[in-house]
Amino acid sequence: MHKVGLDIKKTTMSPLLFPLLLLLVHIITGLRPDYYSEMCPEAETIVWGVMKKAYDREPRSLASVMRFQFHDCFVNGCDASMLLDDTPTMLGEKLSLSNINSLRSYEVVDEVKEALEKACPGVVSCADIIIMASRDAVALTGGPDWQVKLGRLDSLTASQEASDNIMPSPRADATSLIDLFAKFNLSVKDLVALSGSHSIGQGRCFSIMFRLYNQSGTGRPDPAIEPKFREKLNKLCPLNVDQNVTGDLDATPIIFDNQYFKDLASGRGFLNSDQTLFTFPQTRGFVKLFSNDQGEFFKAFIEGMIKMGDLQIEQPGEIRKNCRVANRRPINTF
Repeated sequence: MHKVGLDIKKTTMSPLLFPLLLLLVHIITGLRPDYYSEMCPEAETIVWGVMKKAYDREPRSLASVMRFQFHDCFVNGCDASMLLDDTPTMLGEKLSLSNINSLRSYEVVDEVKEALEKACPGVVSCADIIIMASRDAVALTGGPDWQVKLGRLDSLTASQEASDNIMPSPRADATSLIDLFAKFNLSVKDLVALSGSHSIGQGRCFSIMFRLYNQSGTGRPDPAIEPKFREKLNKLCPLNVDQNVTGDLDATPIIFDNQYFKDLASGRGFLNSDQTLFTFPQTRGFVKLFSNDQGEFFKAFIEGMIKMGDLQIEQPGEIRKNCRVANRRPINTF
């Protein structure tokens, strides 16, 4: 089984301070694998057990949980801000452009938190749950397993505007993605490997309508789409479709493998932000490498997930009792 560890302070910042945020996001050295070894030694076993039940119930749910780490850590660091529900005084991140009608399975995290609170009340943060659950989602669907560093605190607030300003669009091209990842000290190789999270799960027609019918305002489809695959997508997403209809992100949507990269190499990427990784010279070499060598993909993916999991900003934090709401003050705030 896995291990645990960390200790940190956090705070959610205004998106108006986005350049400052990027300067403040940094690598935290205080995280460690054995963080809960005395306070909650069964933490990782508990998380794995709940994730296994979720997988048995609905395999697709793990794809969404796995992507929580990316959607959380890129917005003010890994602080579980994305799990907070809206309040009368706060617009959270669940309804942000990149999350609404896209991320799901929040209830799986609720189940993990409930189980941990029964075993070790007030000890394990929701931010660490995201890190552990994301790793377990990969391992349970056939991907690699790895040791995670733990000890994060949960934010006291969230920002829909911050998420909208930071998270990339499915229309993004490789250049903008490279620039975005570089702001978080993530390399081109990290970008391509972490994009392999789309090895499992589905995407909405909403995200590809422009590719099919009006790429770059031309009124024509994206020429990078392989013709037979385009026919398949046209049937899935005709012009009059409910744009919340979903399609598989790769040919093996419930198995974490390197099929995603093989699909990109053959022009069968679902999202523009996926296919651009093969059409752009600076990223194409890594797509080819990972399509030919699953072991190299798994190794690079682990490295990228660990680096992304280290992203934090200095801010006040706590251990939430309920991942959807900040605790009432004062309670375990650091």
